[in-house]
Parts: sequence; structure tokens; C-alpha cells
Amino acid sequence: MKAFLLCFLTAFLAPAYGTVGFEQLSVPDPPGKALSVAVWFPSVGRPVSVSVGPYQQIAIPNGRITGTGLPLVLISHGTGGSYASHYDTALALASEGFVVAALTHTGDNYMDQSYVGNRKDLTDRPRQVSVVLSYMLASWTQHQRLDGERVGLFGFSLGGFTTLVASGGVPDLSRMRELCATRPTAPECLFVKQRNGDQLSPETFTPVWTHDRRVKAAVIAAPAVSYLFGPGSLKAVRIPIQLWRASNDEQVPDAWNTALIRRGNARKVRGKGIRRSILSKCVASEEDLFRFRTWDIRMGLA
Repeated sequence: MKAFLLCFLTAFLAPAYGTVGFEQLSVPDPPGKALSVAVWFPSVGRPVSVSVGPYQQIAIPNGRITGTGLPLVLISHGTGGSYASHYDTALALASEGFVVAALTHTGDNYMDQSYVGNRKDLTDRPRQVSVVLSYMLASWTQHQRLDGERVGLFGFSLGGFTTLVASGGVPDLSRMRELCATRPTAPECLFVKQRNGDQLSPETFTPVWTHDRRVKAAVIAAPAVSYLFGPGSLKAVRIPIQLWRASNDEQVPDAWNTALIRRGNARKVRGKGIRRSILSKCVASEEDLFRFRTWDIRMGLA
């Protein structure tokens, strides 16, 4: 199996990516606002400096896609992020032959945080991912270039939670109150209180969780609110999961987050230092993402 692409720990080095095309989409989402999506893909032509959120990247705007039967990776960002949050990872994957679609989550992004701290954020994020996936596979102008049997999902922080739900996980929202009763100073509890969120109040509705069997593999980095996955919550997750964690995560402490997830047989990648260190240009190769047949991975918390 191929080794991981190197993780460059300095942001000052300009990575040598292959030629990548880039476009921005507005994906209809009838229950709410249209979803803003950025797409990276292998392309040919002359790359130029292109804005993506607050960053500059070297890509071909609205370039011509090259190749057929291409694997698709969706990216779910963390709280307060956007489709630009992992643009460097998207560039690297696209240069390796992937098509990458990153969405900006409605109600939980740097411009709109109306869902943050509330249960709606937890339940709606996986649904939004599924909406984007349906669009990419059926309505995107280049959808015929995609291989619908090779779909992966990358999620960071609350995007990691989103990915676990999309992969089949069923959270227990009452466990947030349990966590905060025993650990009132846990960062998750303080965050919900600061945002005046409803996650510590009694549930007034039965949550509907969106699972998507079209996702065939996932990479999860520092998944937030993982405590919500109690015994048996991940038993329906039957796809290969690769789990990344930092060694000193102050925002999502390992003891009641990634530690719960890694009790399964997920392949682990440990990043040194604080949480944000794992954001620095760390990507998996196509073989790591999609040739998991050599692993007998069955997630579950018995």
C-alpha cells in the first residue's frame, strides 16, 4: 500500500501540485438556502492565482476536466469554517486524480452561525452532505466523469461527526447532558453554553439522521462531540474508516472523543502537537482511501 503523502508542517512552503481545475457551484437545497460548493478536479491548461475564500491557490478556473471513472471525495469542514477550509488537501487530492467537492455548511460557517450549538446543526449537516453528493453524481455538468462506486468522505472536527453519521452512526443526543453533568468544564459544554445552544436542554423532537450508503470509505480528523456515540451507536458503520487525531487536542479532548471511536479497528494517524497541526497539508493517497479491502474493518462500540 502506498505511503501517505508527506504532511508539510510549515505553511510557508509552496507545494508542487499537478494541474488542477477549480469551479464554484450553488447547489439547490429546497429546505433552506442553496449550498455553496467548491470543486477541484484534474485538468489541463495554464493555472493562475485563484481566490478560494481568504486564500489564494494556483488552479485553472472553470478548467476542462481530464480522465474518466474518477473517484469523488466530499469534504465537511468544522464549526465556523467553509468550503475553503481544506483547500490545500483538495488541491493535493485533485492533483492525484480525484474530484473533490467541499461544501459550506448552512448555519455553521464563518458568515452564518445560526445553527451552532444547537441540535439542528448536528442533524442537518449529514443531510447537506447527501444533497451535495446527489448533485455531484447526477446533476453536475461533469458527472459522467465520476465513478459512483468510489465515493469517499473527509471530515474535520464537527465535520468528522458529520462523516460518522453519514457513514451509518446513530448519535444519542442525551449524552451531551450526561457529559456536561460529569465534566461541566469540558470545552464542548462551555461552547454550547456560550452559544446559548439547545444541546443541554431536554429533547423536544426525535432526530432524523441521514445515512448515505454511497459513501464507501472515510477519513476522519479530530471528530468533535464523539461522546454522543454511545455503546452500539457505530455498529451500522460498515465502511473503512481512517481516524486522525492530534496528541494534545485541547478543543476536542481525546478521552471522550477520538478514544471512543478508535476502539474499533480504524487505522490511526497521530499528529504531534496541538489540534491544528493535523490541518497542514495532510492527505491520503487514492490507494489509502479506496483500497481498504485488505483490512477487515468493522466499527462498533459493543
